[in-house]
Amino acid sequence: MSAEPDNDALQDQVNLPERPRRSGSILLILLVAFGLVAVAIALMTIGRAQAQPYILGLLSLLATVGLFNLFAFAAGIVRFADKTTDDPVMGAIADHAFDGLAVTDPRGHVVYANAAYLAMTGAASAQEARPVERVFIGNPDVSEAVFRLLKAAREGKRQQEEVRITAAEGGQARWLRMRVRPLSQTKRYARYAVWSIADITRDRERQEDVFQELQHAIEYLDHAPCGFFSVSPEGSLVYVNATLANWLDYDLAEIASGGLKLSDVVSGDGASLLTSIVAVPGEVRTEVFDIDLKMRSGKTMPARLYHKLAFGADGKPGASRTLVISRARDERSDPERAAEVRFMRFFDHTPMAIATVDRGGAVVRANARYAKLAQSVSGDAAAAKSIFRTVSQRDRHLLIAAINQAAEGQADIPPVEVMLDGAKERFGQFFVTAVEEDERETEAAIVYMLETTERRALENQINQSQKMEMVGQLAGGIAHDFNNVLSAIMMANDFLLNAHKPTDPSFQDIMQIKQNATRAATLVRQLLAFSRRQTLRPQVLDLGDALSDLTMLLRRLIGEKVKLDLVHGRDLWPVKVDVSQFEQVVVNLAVNARDAMPDGGKLSVRTANVSADEAAQGAYKGMPVADYVRIEISDTGTGIPAEIREKIFEPFFSTKEVGKGTGLGLSTVYGIIKQTGGFIYVDSEVGKGTTFQIFLPRHHVVAEVPAEPQASNGAAKEAPAAEAPKPRTDLTGQGTILLVEDEEGLRALNARGLRSRGYSVIEASNGIEAMEALEECNGALDLVVSDVVMPEMDGPTLLKVMREKNPDIKIIFVSGYAEDAFEKSLPENQQFAFLPKPFTLSQLVAAVKETMAPQ
Repeated sequence: MSAEPDNDALQDQVNLPERPRRSGSILLILLVAFGLVAVAIALMTIGRAQAQPYILGLLSLLATVGLFNLFAFAAGIVRFADKTTDDPVMGAIADHAFDGLAVTDPRGHVVYANAAYLAMTGAASAQEARPVERVFIGNPDVSEAVFRLLKAAREGKRQQEEVRITAAEGGQARWLRMRVRPLSQTKRYARYAVWSIADITRDRERQEDVFQELQHAIEYLDHAPCGFFSVSPEGSLVYVNATLANWLDYDLAEIASGGLKLSDVVSGDGASLLTSIVAVPGEVRTEVFDIDLKMRSGKTMPARLYHKLAFGADGKPGASRTLVISRARDERSDPERAAEVRFMRFFDHTPMAIATVDRGGAVVRANARYAKLAQSVSGDAAAAKSIFRTVSQRDRHLLIAAINQAAEGQADIPPVEVMLDGAKERFGQFFVTAVEEDERETEAAIVYMLETTERRALENQINQSQKMEMVGQLAGGIAHDFNNVLSAIMMANDFLLNAHKPTDPSFQDIMQIKQNATRAATLVRQLLAFSRRQTLRPQVLDLGDALSDLTMLLRRLIGEKVKLDLVHGRDLWPVKVDVSQFEQVVVNLAVNARDAMPDGGKLSVRTANVSADEAAQGAYKGMPVADYVRIEISDTGTGIPAEIREKIFEPFFSTKEVGKGTGLGLSTVYGIIKQTGGFIYVDSEVGKGTTFQIFLPRHHVVAEVPAEPQASNGAAKEAPAAEAPKPRTDLTGQGTILLVEDEEGLRALNARGLRSRGYSVIEASNGIEAMEALEECNGALDLVVSDVVMPEMDGPTLLKVMREKNPDIKIIFVSGYAEDAFEKSLPENQQFAFLPKPFTLSQLVAAVKETMAPQ
């Protein structure tokens, strides 16, 4: 099939059928010039007067001839000769081209057609040549293609179409390739189009023959007695024959859609074996693997794979071709083969990574679990060929020493626990054993490896939990004893303040003692919060309202450099928390955020509901699936390094300078949230900021009957008028109080304070003395104020014994522990009041008067 001629050759041929070429002659021009000169000389000899009519006639003749030539040139009748049209080679290329060529003018008329075009269209001569659309008019198989070609010709574009021409009866159908393109980009031939028609019937027949052979080959491959599959470098199955699909119970259409991966049809870690092949660039490798294939139902089928893989010039593997042979027949017919199959299945499916290595650490043979582990650690298939590449540089010498010992034939080599290589912190335990002496030329040792990352993480978590529990118990015990000391100090301080006027010189010193005692009491409360042994007064709360009330306080705490962004979620669920303790949590986190942004930044506080489904998807460790309300407190500060992130909730741990923090802030937050039944998580990145997420359980409100019914006329009860300022509370009273306290100094101070307010006080150091005092006064007591933790008989036991004798007796428990620390030891439905230590004289007297008041 010849190529199309260039545009210049076709442009030369456009005028050939209608306008023959003419050549100019220099001799004719000279003769005309000499003739004009001769006529001029002759006219000069006869005189001016006689020559004038002849001159005018000659000029008129020349003018007429010139005017006629101008009109003929404009009409195209006369044209100047063009020497470039005389090239016979260019004309022959177009005339004798193998493809049919034709040139049409803007009106669609054929101005040139070569011999091949005339033969294909059935034209006898160039004058009978027809354009393409007239040749194939009325043929429905070609009409649409011709229409697109005509449209492209009018727009000056290129277009190509391949059409099938149906033959008449007894004839043979033909395939034609028709093309159209503009003749030239010059203005003269801008709307001329070049048409070409090529007969490609033979090429089409050849392609159909090849396609039929390919179909036969695919059909044979699909129904071969062995399975075949092909895998792309990304691990997707691109081809599976019908035999293998039938074995695995898959539909071929499902596989053709590209929805299956290699890991979907290979059981266990076998896919890692197929992707761990390493070769030099340009090499073609075939490896044999005995693995289990995975059926759709989940069952396994033992098979032998001949895995062929070609590597490109860059060393990257291309698509693989794999032959699969079922091993079931071999197992039945050959006992040795059956034993080999069972061993390979055991070798590849063991949960322990196994590899045999030489002295240099090169892997000679490995099971599927090792291939998967090596790829997950290093991320490079080449690294799987050296066992040392799986171990971090820090601990690599330990494994090298163990393999050298095995190479020397040493037995009982201790296991080696090392850090694995890679970006993430992972650990593994290696067990190294020696091989038989005659095999040491190729293999130096057998290495068994178990990954211990999860085990170490669990051990660290348990150790951390035990440590925190021990510290909490210690903190609670210290707080209880310290509260007794603080109670005595604060009570004695109140006596001193009552005995001194503000004008006394020592009054300021006494106030300083009170302030320091109050500060110490705050530290004790923080210790109790950490140990989760403080007394909480939970109430149903709307977090949006609570945070709005804290806005002004937070702005003063964080300063002008830090911008506060408070975003409330819509329709927040209620929660049940201690308001003061929740405020302490928010304040502590806000202060820490402010300190992390010394140059200013943004503090964001956001709230939102978290449904049970969202909590399950979040995968927060240790948090049960339920409905929660989330409080998210984030800053744009310096962030928390990963190495200290797990220590931030420990008591007395602080990164601040000495004197700028007690280290109890975050531990207090942790204790309050845990005691409330919530959860707290931290997410931080150095240089970008920190986010604390607090999850408080949703409180389901139970509808209650209003205490005060509406008026009989149905009108709502009017709101009470604004209360007037309350007068100073009267803390004096009368009655007999039994005071039970094992700390003699504290008991004496409490008794003194109650007597100073008008009460009669009977003192007892423990529960037994209290029962004796009760019998002596024949039960004539108005109130019992008792410590909880006492020798011989504690407070809850004392309450049970007293209530047996006098069910209406009133009691106040005082303790440095939390209320719920002993509440479980009380019988159900027991009524009592509670006053946490340390307390002031006014707090003690107020609790006594409130409890003794008639109900």
